[in-house]
Amino acid sequence: MIPAEHAPIAPRLLTIQQVAAYVGLSHHTIYRFVSQRKIPHVKLGKVLKFDRTEIDRWIASYAVKVQRSVHG
Repeated sequence: MIPAEHAPIAPRLLTIQQVAAYVGLSHHTIYRFVSQRKIPHVKLGKVLKFDRTEIDRWIASYAVKVQRSVHG
């Protein structure tokens, strides 16, 4: 078991490659979404970062809600 002080910490801010892998899209698609302002991102100088919490919310916003049929 890894001691807590040496356990890896999941980064809050993801790189373009990390967010592409996280959501299962190519980094080209992520760059396109950034340029079209379709994905939440943070620009730190010239560096693009993606807040994991915001990405989770963004993914959830595209969830299709299940319709329940009423059997009468």
